[in-house]
Amino acid sequence: MPTVAEAVGAVLAGLGVRDVFGLVGSGNFVVTNSLVAAGAAFIASRHEGGAVAMADAYARVSGRLGVCSVHQGPGLTNTITGLTEAAKSRTPLLVLAGDTAAAAINSNFRLDQDSVVASVGAIPERIYGPATAVADVVRAAHRAQTERRPVVLMMPLDVQAVEQPDSAPSPRSAAPLPPPRPAASAVAEVADRLAGAERPLILAGRGAVLAGAGEPLERVGDAVGALLATSAVANGLFSRSQWNLGISGGFASPLASELIAQADLVLAFGASLNAWTTAHGKLIGPQAVVIQVDLEPRAIGVHRKVDLGVLGDASETASALVSEMAARSLARKGWRSTELAERIRTHRWRDETYADRGDDEHIDPRTLSIALDTILPEQRTLAVDSGHFMGYPAMYLRVPGPDAFVFAQAFMSVGLGLAGAIGAAVARPDRMTVAALGDGGALMALPELETAARLGLDMLVLIYNDAAYGAEVHHFAPAGHPLDIVRFPDTDFAAIGRALGLEGITVRRPADLAGVRKWAERKHRPGLVLDAKVAPGVFAEWLEEAFRGH
Repeated sequence: MPTVAEAVGAVLAGLGVRDVFGLVGSGNFVVTNSLVAAGAAFIASRHEGGAVAMADAYARVSGRLGVCSVHQGPGLTNTITGLTEAAKSRTPLLVLAGDTAAAAINSNFRLDQDSVVASVGAIPERIYGPATAVADVVRAAHRAQTERRPVVLMMPLDVQAVEQPDSAPSPRSAAPLPPPRPAASAVAEVADRLAGAERPLILAGRGAVLAGAGEPLERVGDAVGALLATSAVANGLFSRSQWNLGISGGFASPLASELIAQADLVLAFGASLNAWTTAHGKLIGPQAVVIQVDLEPRAIGVHRKVDLGVLGDASETASALVSEMAARSLARKGWRSTELAERIRTHRWRDETYADRGDDEHIDPRTLSIALDTILPEQRTLAVDSGHFMGYPAMYLRVPGPDAFVFAQAFMSVGLGLAGAIGAAVARPDRMTVAALGDGGALMALPELETAARLGLDMLVLIYNDAAYGAEVHHFAPAGHPLDIVRFPDTDFAAIGRALGLEGITVRRPADLAGVRKWAERKHRPGLVLDAKVAPGVFAEWLEEAFRGH
């Protein structure tokens, strides 16, 4: 008979798990091997923090459950930063974690793992014994998917080693619950408000992406002549629409900021309307009626006053609204016009003029980003780390849809971007993945460059290298603080990439990008580390607003 550890892998494979990220120790060795034996692919990271970030991004891009396998004790604690990011981002993620036997009270690995996990917003679950093991695994996977939160399944070593009884039930996943529909009276009230709006704006957030609400929201917009915008994490949701203003908030283009401020009605779907999306409340004008649609009552009005809150799934609510407006024969031009469509088309970030701050040794990060947007395939996945640089890829590099943009900023940690890009690349190997990093985040995640090389991923590791923690430089320099503690010697990332099995190119001037173009044109290309020595004097203007919260 198989042991509990062997049964866990078989159960998860039976539930449809295809890919597992992790780092193996004695506490998760047998479980991980059983997953591989049952047909799952195992992607070995070089650090558990990387493994959980990979699984997080994999889930965001694929729409499937992300799965991560780690050792007990330090194996689990090494995941905590990435686990916190996943919890704050409501990612459906299952972490398989070894755990010490109940009687092993003096083990070096001993830790109250349940409390650690719960403290960061994840859900602790446990395999209680051989008789319940199958049900325990199914319950953990089901909770992760239905509650959209990371679940950490503790697997005590003594329980893992016990044989699974013949009478154990077969794995059977629970039927998914239908998404909650809004109250008809609430839908009618939203339609009433839209009927009187002259300049409506639809603002979609993470909840709209998770609900797959892009198409019904565009239909709502078409019916009332609304313009469309997203929060940063929902970037790409309306990428095919000519009425798409792009990201709202600090990353908004000047035209987008101007138009959002003029809206007389803002209809937010699955967007929290936090300080990032509203530029600390300044972006939405005082004249605007604000309607917020969300699944969770506690999310409505938490960041700003709203005029109407609607409880419901973003897609279900949008579809109900389309039906309500059709029943009323409600069709309005709103503020859509041929002239406005042309302004939107010709006033993206790449169309804005700026004084190029590059020199013989440094390239302006805006010039770099605009050029790469043209050079790289349009069908791409973009994963952005945290740091001073992060606005440049978010603002200048287009993405084909929300599943092509991994923006792990819920916990604002530096160093998760490279691992996230690897997880995204595993989820979508059919398109190039761009990992946009600062030099600080790249050095934090350096071991995972070997992972990218070993997997043979179609990946560009784009490093905006200013040899500093640039956010701190620009935050504290105006007050005259000494900055030696956040400045470092330059790092040759291209050489490091080559040493680990990738190709490497250093870019100091626009002409140096010719090598990137040749690389991108190759049919079968290894991963590339692009060490861009960016002009350190270019200040990311969006950070001025961000610093207000520090």
